[in-house]
Amino acid sequence: MYYNEQTVIYQNGQFIKAKDATANVYSQSLHYGNGVFEGIRAYHTNEGTKIFKPYEHYKRLKFGAGVMNIPLAYSEEELTQITYELLERNGLKDAYIRPLVTTGVDMSLFSSKESNLTIQCWEWGKYMGDKLLRVRTSSFQRPNPKSCFVEAKVTGHYINSILATNEAKNDGYDEALLLDMNGNVAECSGANVFMQKDGKLYTPPRGHIMAGITRSTVIDLCREEGILVTEKHFTLEELKQADACFFTGTAAEVVGLQSLDEYQFPLAWEKTHGYQLMKLYKDEVLGLRQKRKAS
Repeated sequence: MYYNEQTVIYQNGQFIKAKDATANVYSQSLHYGNGVFEGIRAYHTNEGTKIFKPYEHYKRLKFGAGVMNIPLAYSEEELTQITYELLERNGLKDAYIRPLVTTGVDMSLFSSKESNLTIQCWEWGKYMGDKLLRVRTSSFQRPNPKSCFVEAKVTGHYINSILATNEAKNDGYDEALLLDMNGNVAECSGANVFMQKDGKLYTPPRGHIMAGITRSTVIDLCREEGILVTEKHFTLEELKQADACFFTGTAAEVVGLQSLDEYQFPLAWEKTHGYQLMKLYKDEVLGLRQKRKAS
């Protein structure tokens, strides 16, 4: 699904076949989850293949490496250039891109002084699909921000997401919604959440959530289009009185919810801000909105 005999990846300064890639079984990342990664998308636009907001994604990758004390000597510009070449070598125009920084051999609990950079890409549709989602509230909470850097995409943090997703899917749902340590809505297992109530949108503020790049793009789109959006805490009970709800993320893009536990969101998806933003977001990543604004 992700690679074949001809797939090329970038690893530690070289473009190599994916089948020839190696990883050390004594890596601190494998044993303790001390690594960082990103999820990025490239789109086939009228002006060729465009990576959406590569600088922002690679800035976050470098932030994560920094807080985890993992060396990463590449600039955002270098990483972007490498990624464009990787897409070209694989003949991909629409692609999901996964940069991964792993740590070297070290069985101590102090970050290894060595690191490895791998960048992979593959064709991947919307992670959560196009249909409206049936979501359940997870019994797992988002990590306490005093226990880790919740805004860094650290590999080990995603055990929390796997636990929540397994629980939801094993119970017959499509996705999981997690609360924070204070009982407020945080995010789903791999995307941010927006609630619509009385024509206004609300999304949890930074602090207990991954500060999603798609989330910030959608907030910008709302402000440009005159859609009222407020960053504020809200409870599960408030969400279960909302008119509509949607998730945002690089892999998922913008996807609507049908239900949360027993609650059915009453507003038809086609009449929601989420539906409007789903289309606006697609135009944004394809460069169509900029072209319309310029004309």
